[in-house]
Amino acid sequence: MAALGENNENTPESDVPRRDPVGDPFLRTRFAVPIRPATFIRRERLVEHLDRALETPLTMINGGAGAGKTLLAADWAEHLEQPVAWLTCDPADQAPGVFWAYLLQALRAGGVRMRAVDEVGSPADPSRVDRTLLARLAAGLSGRDRPAVVILDEYDLVTTPEIADQLEFVLRHAGQGLRLVLVTRTEPLLPLHRYRALGTITEIRDAELAFTPEEAATLLDLHGLRLSGDGVRALVGRTQGWAAGLRLCALAAQESSDPETYLKEFEAGQSAVADFLLAEVLKRQSAETQELLLRVSVLDRFCPELANAVTGQRHAEPRLAELHRANAFVQHLGHSWYRLHPLFAEILRAHLRVRFPGLESELHRRAAAWLRRSGPLPETLAHGAAAGDWDFTARVLVDDLAIGQLFLGLRSDDLGELFARMAPDAEGPEANLVRAARALSEGDVERGLAHLQQVERELGRELPDAAAVHLNCALLQTLAARLTGAPGRAERAALKARLAQRDLASEALERHPELPALLQTHLGAARLWAGRFEEARAALSAVVAAHGGASTALPREESLCHLALIDYLEGRPSRAERKAAAAISDAERFSVPQPSGSGIGQLVLAAVAVDRDELDVAQALLDQATAVGHGAPDPVAAAARIIVGGRLVLARGDAQAALEVAGSGVTAAVASPWAQEHAALVASAAHLAEGRPEAALTVLDEAARHRTACAVEAARAHLAAGRLAEALRVLDGVHAAEPDGGPAITVRALLVRAQAADLAGDGATARRLVTQALRHARRERLRRPFLEAGPWIRPLLATEPAQELAADWLSRRPGPPPAGGPAPAPVVEPLSARERDVLQRLAQLMSTEEIAADLFVSVNTVKTHLKTAYRKLGVNRRNDAVRRARELHLM
Repeated sequence: MAALGENNENTPESDVPRRDPVGDPFLRTRFAVPIRPATFIRRERLVEHLDRALETPLTMINGGAGAGKTLLAADWAEHLEQPVAWLTCDPADQAPGVFWAYLLQALRAGGVRMRAVDEVGSPADPSRVDRTLLARLAAGLSGRDRPAVVILDEYDLVTTPEIADQLEFVLRHAGQGLRLVLVTRTEPLLPLHRYRALGTITEIRDAELAFTPEEAATLLDLHGLRLSGDGVRALVGRTQGWAAGLRLCALAAQESSDPETYLKEFEAGQSAVADFLLAEVLKRQSAETQELLLRVSVLDRFCPELANAVTGQRHAEPRLAELHRANAFVQHLGHSWYRLHPLFAEILRAHLRVRFPGLESELHRRAAAWLRRSGPLPETLAHGAAAGDWDFTARVLVDDLAIGQLFLGLRSDDLGELFARMAPDAEGPEANLVRAARALSEGDVERGLAHLQQVERELGRELPDAAAVHLNCALLQTLAARLTGAPGRAERAALKARLAQRDLASEALERHPELPALLQTHLGAARLWAGRFEEARAALSAVVAAHGGASTALPREESLCHLALIDYLEGRPSRAERKAAAAISDAERFSVPQPSGSGIGQLVLAAVAVDRDELDVAQALLDQATAVGHGAPDPVAAAARIIVGGRLVLARGDAQAALEVAGSGVTAAVASPWAQEHAALVASAAHLAEGRPEAALTVLDEAARHRTACAVEAARAHLAAGRLAEALRVLDGVHAAEPDGGPAITVRALLVRAQAADLAGDGATARRLVTQALRHARRERLRRPFLEAGPWIRPLLATEPAQELAADWLSRRPGPPPAGGPAPAPVVEPLSARERDVLQRLAQLMSTEEIAADLFVSVNTVKTHLKTAYRKLGVNRRNDAVRRARELHLM
């Protein structure tokens, strides 16, 4: 910065004023640019922004106490290659004469001297300034070749409107000769809207002044502190990048043997940060405003009406607006809502507990009562819990029909954690309903049922206005019936729910579309367990067809997955795959945790992968489903896991393990016909694989022989035992019973008939039936039926047109090596058709997400296919996988 005496050769020293209009000597410290501490860091992003001050007449650095405003301006001023006039304002500057005398002296002290300034003189009257003096000053500045830079620090201390008008007059008429920089905690009384409209103002505000994690790490490093990235981000989050807070925390942490732990766990109310904020912010306010701040500190956010309700005051609105304008750590969120700076709120709460012991709970209770009428449910519950009023909190959850949110995955963890603190002496049906819901959501069905029985006893006392209690109780009873495999109880509970809905306002039900969605999902699952597929499909399809957004994402996913399981059980693997993949993709779109629910979607996809002989993919999907650690035990999922697990180990050649899995069974109040049937199919296939056809027939339940799948397996066992006629009799007996069986069942039935024809010496019929089976299987890419058929089928697959139909998907032989080059190493294990589908899209430079969308599968499924393909091809990268697949003529 230029030296003090520049351009003063025409000004006699005796003409320079040495006293202000009051007669006191000028305080030279007010003209001194503040010295930066050794730990100051120059933040280039702010300096670059502040450099625009040289292009606009007005610049405002506006931030709260300790935001780093003054040090930023001081560092910038020291690096300018021109004179800068610095003035630190003072409360005594409210008199216009005193203010302008100091500002003129700042120009001289900063080396911004010129004949016009010296000819202006100095105000003689502390209370006023002659307009002519201001005009001369503006005219003199406007004639400069280079603009004068004037920085007014702590300008918020100057509150006289007359001074603001005078300053704006000089700024406007000085033209390009003045660059005014105001460092302030509040917006000045200047016509800022005019400068903003014309684009002639440079502004740096609190949000920009906040330290980034990278800047904070550098600052801590200057204090000799080296924190982990997570530690720095946590500190920045707690302080919101507040400069003074970071510096004070760093200084305190230097005294600790474990700085990172200290900065993570320090008590804000007992720290230098607290002393700073209480002195610089709280104690500067009036008694009424201090009380307002202390009492709203219990609120995460607040509007004037809520603040009035909590504090008992009437005039929160103007006080909050002024606190925000003054950058007093009150942040405006929009639409008349505010919040306190988190660290400031933490300190105020500690101060509140000391000054008003016991008041905090009452403030939470008032907030909960107001929010119950006008605010969002999560905040109402949070304040009710903080007040320790659990009867109120449980009643709010039940009356709002929001108990289903304990099962939705989106907010279930938050609600579970909140009600985990519920006092054991909380009474009433609402409290017991919440206990039952938490128990069922955690998989403790027995405890959940005990609480539901208590609710039913309480409902027997004819409680008034109990429709919401009845509906929530029926929902939980339906869930409990589903989880215990009791479809009859589920139907009765669902009926109770429908009756209770009649007594509730439609608006309440419309606010919570997840409640009927959960009810129908549980009912559909119970019907599926009972084997009533069409009734189950009706309930589940209603959930899928409804549009409830994120709140019904999990019920929709579960319903789609159950519908997919029905398709699979009916022998339609491709249809099942599409539904399961759509369910998982839809859940991912709404950020529902994956795998979610009971993992049925992954089980269906695994079952389809087994049918296609994609065993690695099936194992990965089965592992995903098994890894689901939350939620209650679900008999449908348990049965599906047995079926898929048994078929997978059997496909890998371990018949004994398949028998053990199939015999493990599912605990339920009522046996499921399809669960028994498919477990018997796995066991029968395992016996046949080990050459025991009689044992295979024994495990097939006689009552299920009318089912096509069981009949086909029984016929296969008879053929293995050499009973051709009996095999044909069994097949003929069920052909008309299930004419609409899906392709998976049709393919197996055709192959058994082809085997029978082959044994009877009717080669033409055998070839025709194998060809028909190939046509059905090709569309679904079903390989396991052909691999399990036995050696008799191999000659038939080598004939035309079977060979042509089997090419590219059933027989996976790589083509010849490229001419003129060495043959590539063979693939140890053939790629599956789906793995080749994924590689084809990789070659088109599609992303993982694009491949998933194109194939109607989830991103996780694509990643599993890629991982398996890489292993089979012996590569680690995408480009290498595509290149090698082309070398092997697999694409």
